[in-house]
Amino acid sequence: MKKRESLFFPSKFLITLLILFFSFNLIALSQVKERFLINQVLSYPFCYSLVAAKKVDRIAWLEAQQGRRNLFTAASPDFKPQRLTNYLNDDGIDLLTPAISDDGSIIVFVRGHNPNRQGWVANPAHFPDGVEQAIWAVRTTEGKPFRIAAGSNPILSPDGKMVLWVKDGQIYGANLEQVEKKGGNKPEEDAQLKPLFVTWGTNSNPVWSPDSKKIAFVSDREDHSFIGVYDIATRKIIYLSPSVDRDSSPAWSPDGKKIAFIRRPGFSFSQIVAAAQARATTSRVPGFIMIPPTMAFPSAERRPPEQPAQPAQTASGPGFIEAKFADGRTLTFWVADASTGVAEKIWQEPLDDPSFRDIRNIIWAGQSLVFQVERNNWRHYYSVPVSGNVDAQPINLTPGEGEAEFVGFSPDGQWLYYSTNVGDIDRRHLWKTPTSGGEPIQLTSGEGIETEPVPLASGKFVATFYSDARRPRSVALVPADGGSAKIITSLPPEFPLDSHVIPQQIILTAEDGLKFHNQLFLPPDLKPGEKRPALIFMHGGPVRQMLLGYHYMYFYHMAYAINQYFANQGYVVLSVNFRSGIGYGRDFRMAPNRGAQGASEYQDIVAAARYLQSRPDVDPERIGLWGLSYGGYLTAMGLARNSDIFKAGVDIAGVHLWGNSLDVNSIAFKSSPVGSIDHWTSPVLLIHGDDDRNVAFSQTTGLVQLLRARNIYHELIIFPDEVHDFLIFGNWLKAFQAADDFFARFLKK
Repeated sequence: MKKRESLFFPSKFLITLLILFFSFNLIALSQVKERFLINQVLSYPFCYSLVAAKKVDRIAWLEAQQGRRNLFTAASPDFKPQRLTNYLNDDGIDLLTPAISDDGSIIVFVRGHNPNRQGWVANPAHFPDGVEQAIWAVRTTEGKPFRIAAGSNPILSPDGKMVLWVKDGQIYGANLEQVEKKGGNKPEEDAQLKPLFVTWGTNSNPVWSPDSKKIAFVSDREDHSFIGVYDIATRKIIYLSPSVDRDSSPAWSPDGKKIAFIRRPGFSFSQIVAAAQARATTSRVPGFIMIPPTMAFPSAERRPPEQPAQPAQTASGPGFIEAKFADGRTLTFWVADASTGVAEKIWQEPLDDPSFRDIRNIIWAGQSLVFQVERNNWRHYYSVPVSGNVDAQPINLTPGEGEAEFVGFSPDGQWLYYSTNVGDIDRRHLWKTPTSGGEPIQLTSGEGIETEPVPLASGKFVATFYSDARRPRSVALVPADGGSAKIITSLPPEFPLDSHVIPQQIILTAEDGLKFHNQLFLPPDLKPGEKRPALIFMHGGPVRQMLLGYHYMYFYHMAYAINQYFANQGYVVLSVNFRSGIGYGRDFRMAPNRGAQGASEYQDIVAAARYLQSRPDVDPERIGLWGLSYGGYLTAMGLARNSDIFKAGVDIAGVHLWGNSLDVNSIAFKSSPVGSIDHWTSPVLLIHGDDDRNVAFSQTTGLVQLLRARNIYHELIIFPDEVHDFLIFGNWLKAFQAADDFFARFLKK
């Protein structure tokens, strides 16, 4: 007899169904839990401006966490981070350029953003009394920050006793101990400050001697320039081998007895005349008094006879147009005695290799002068010996197929530390190499991104910034001989570290055959057979490169986080490294017909869109674009030229018209979004701050008039007094939340 199943106990089949039901719901719930908010993915502290003392193992850096900018330090042996300032508001007041004394006892920094052309310091929080940009200092052991003076770019003496800054073409200085004793200088006391010394010319680029007793500086006299040396004790100034030439980039020897500098020829008459004409057109007061002809010659009889007009013919003989040394060179290195000023030429550019003519700065490291040059398609660091053959061939210290960036030097100058994408084109890793030449040594590898190496005094570690696909930029220590990075900073608990996706490297080919790199972010809950909306992100610059992880620059760091957010929200996201960006060599960066010469980079954006349309997981009718600055320009280009492809866009501070002409036949106009405005039909969200110092706010003002006249749907978010790269975190949050809502309305079904 068959046993009957109880009504109170389900059959195995029902049990199986229940298990499957709850399993699917648990999966769904887990996927919901993986969702995160914009403020969570932007909750990290962005670390920047890392510095290290030269005589002790102490480092310092700046952090911006949700608009709160503060100065931190850490020291051996535990390197526990210590906050030195207490700025706890999202007030839009920037922190910049820290410098630390050799003994690590004091740090100077700048509070306040750089002024615009009118001298206005950014005030996006609308403080009724305005804000200032000023130099501050703080002890690393105890005490509170104290104000030095209004100014920027502080140059701290190695012994930590004085700080220099440049104002109105003169060099100012302050004794830190004296200022600290009085509790800091008040803004109303700034008018009483006098230059450290006064000399004719536009004086800049002060450089301390290693013993903090002398200051080398550049004195620009327009058609020529000198290297001066000011002795603090005697208050005397000498000039190093003064001539009619243009001297720049003073660099002290390690013992402080000599100074190296770059010498170029002084101006030719062609350059002198051009400079005079430029001054005449900008000067409000004429350099002479013009006498009306009727006053000078009251009667026609007294006027001199008119001479027949002669066609102008510019003098073009040797030396009129170009300025060169007698041997045809245009760049040399000199070394002078810092006490007597007597100098000798120690190196000259090779006549058969013009790439070395572009050297702008030199660094005295060990027994070599180190400088950066773009040569054979890549930017690398080279060195020449300080004493030796003037025709010595420069040594490539950082060879390989990639860019060398963010250098630091060991305290003795014998080693150059740098980050590069050699061998890992879409990341950065640390290397070191002898400054006199030798085989480079790779210190880090793998899926991390390491930048801005700062060697420590003991020689045991290199401080650096570390990030990867999931971890935002953090301060880390790497063994000086190589190894894994030890992270010393922490993330807030709400940061969704484990919910990030790993972007894929995608290499595409544009219509003209050029290959370009991209990063693909796929939604974590993507199922087979689904078709999702897609977004294309384009960086600004355009001399930038997005990486396979968190970027080393503030906005692009946020942009990477927001691309992660969009992927988390279900979008397929493609970040495009279009031509004219860095990281792939000069030929890629200087691609023909880019920008105002033809917008050739737009081909890469179209190719990226075609790639997305071909993917089985993308709905080809739901593709949008977003970007800031040059990325905003390309967003507007996509909507203007191809609203059939791009169904919505978020344009942040974009360029919409190249140049100042509306000539519809010019290449610049045709290369602008406004040149195709009559094809624009897709909706756009425009976001801009009206104190933008990079892209004129009028670029958005003018575009809106065109959109209004054509009844093209657009939305606007305007931030009064905000700059290009927004200073208030709340404004970024508002912008990204609005972009999220905008794309949801126009791209999601």
